[in-house]
Amino acid sequence: MNIFRFAGDVTHLISILVLLLKIYATKSCSGISLKTQELYALVFLARYLDLFTDFVSVYNTVMKVVFIVSSVAIVWCMRVDRIVRRSYDKDLDTFRHHFLILTSFLLALLVHEKFTFQEIFWAVSIYLEALAILPQLVLLQRSGNVDNLTGQYVLFLGAYRAFYILNWIYRYFTEQHFTRWIACVSGIVQTALYADFFYYYFVSWKNNAKLQLPA
Repeated sequence: MNIFRFAGDVTHLISILVLLLKIYATKSCSGISLKTQELYALVFLARYLDLFTDFVSVYNTVMKVVFIVSSVAIVWCMRVDRIVRRSYDKDLDTFRHHFLILTSFLLALLVHEKFTFQEIFWAVSIYLEALAILPQLVLLQRSGNVDNLTGQYVLFLGAYRAFYILNWIYRYFTEQHFTRWIACVSGIVQTALYADFFYYYFVSWKNNAKLQLPA
C-alpha cells in the first residue's frame, strides 16, 4: 500500500466521522441526502462481497467492515431514529437515485474486467460510487446555505477520491500489470463532479464567509 491510498483511506474515514459527529452530536441530518447515503451503502455491500472469501490483510478486512457498518448505520439513523429523521430534508432530496443504480448495473454488464458474479458487482460499485454524490450536491444547491460539518463532510469525501487518483497514477508507474482502468476513469469522473463544490468552498474559506452554493 502506498502513501496516496493510505491518505485516501484516512480522508474517507474522516468524512464518515464528520458525518457521524453531525448526526449524533446535533441529532440532526439536515443538509444530508439520504439517497446518497443509501447509494454508498449499496456501493460497499456490492464491492465487498469477498469479505468472507478473500483475505488480503487485517487492515483491508477492518476497512471493509468499517465502511459497510458505518454506511448502514447512517442510513438506519436517517430512516429509523425518531429524532434524527425529523430533520431530514425530504422535500429537497428528490433526486431519482434509482436511475443511477440501474445505469450502473447496465454499464457493469457491458464494461467489466471479468464476467464473474463478484467482478460484475465490483464494477457496479465503482460506477455507482462515481455517481452517488449527485443527490447530495443537488440537495446542497437547492438549500443554498451549507453548514460547516456538512461542507467538511463533502470536502473530505472529494479529497478521498482525489488521493485515489494519485494512487492509481502511482500504481501505473510502479506495477507491471495494473489493470484497474474502470476504477481510474470512474474516479476521475467522480472527482470532476466535486469541482464546483471545491471552488465555492475555497472562495468561502478565502473570504472567511459561510459556504453558499448557487441554486
